[in-house]
Amino acid sequence: MKIRKPLIKRGPFKTFLFFLGFSTMVWIFVQFSKEYTEAVELPISYINVPKDKILSPENPSKLDLRVKENGLHIAFNRLFPKVLYLDVSDSKMENGKLIYNLEEQKSALLSQLNLEYDKAEFLKKTLNISYQQREVKKVPIRSNLELDFAVGYSALDDVEFQPDSIMVSGPKGILDTLSEVQTKELRLENINNDISGTVNLDTAKLERLTFYQTKIDYTLRTDKFTEGKVQVSIDLVNVPEGMNVVIFPKEVTVIYQVSLKKFNSVKKEDFRVMADFKNAVNSDGYLLVQLTEQPPQVNNVRLNEKKIQFVIKR
Repeated sequence: MKIRKPLIKRGPFKTFLFFLGFSTMVWIFVQFSKEYTEAVELPISYINVPKDKILSPENPSKLDLRVKENGLHIAFNRLFPKVLYLDVSDSKMENGKLIYNLEEQKSALLSQLNLEYDKAEFLKKTLNISYQQREVKKVPIRSNLELDFAVGYSALDDVEFQPDSIMVSGPKGILDTLSEVQTKELRLENINNDISGTVNLDTAKLERLTFYQTKIDYTLRTDKFTEGKVQVSIDLVNVPEGMNVVIFPKEVTVIYQVSLKKFNSVKKEDFRVMADFKNAVNSDGYLLVQLTEQPPQVNNVRLNEKKIQFVIKR
């Protein structure tokens, strides 16, 4: 069996590849060492924006710069462009726009890029920066706290926030539609005493607004509650003059919850229950009963009777 000989001997072929690769690297090095004049695109970021202004999202995000540099430096800047920071406080106000003079700020800008003054040139001389005037509004806080009390306990008052409203700034069009700011959802379980803490505000969908604070304190006064009952006479109103109307029953039981500390302060005179005779038409001899007054220290108030009978005596 004959063994076929390789067309190219391995030794000379390896030598050929080595010199080919070496000469290619030398050629690339020579080309990159040459000086070129090329335009490169740089991302820009605006800094030191005046507090009373909001920059428009339509403002340019990139700038073109013509540079005279070796090929390696140009290639590196294209692959890994350096962010150029524009100090908005250096702008001048003209015709309702901020004008940033790139030529006047050229020295400071090029120092960020480590470029020589005579070897770079901005393709634009000035940059127009659009903005909106920032307005300020005081907005109330709305609770998004979920309260779960231990058996027999309840809140003495609503949750109190400190502060109960905050300052918000931003575009007028957005602020005009903002009537309140909610807290983030927070569940408090098995509450059996006074509580306090801190909760974040929900600003997730309000990115264009600036909040003077994003956290607020809350407090909640809690006490053990008990059930109370009182018998209250029903006031019959709007009975036509000269008509004798009798109702059954004449009293209802008012059932309520009150803290143990305030139990003795609740009197039956603090409640008012009413039936309106105007609603007697087509009522089949029944009237609805409504609770119209109650003391502020009670909650979960209900009546044992919601309808009463009436009879018209001739």
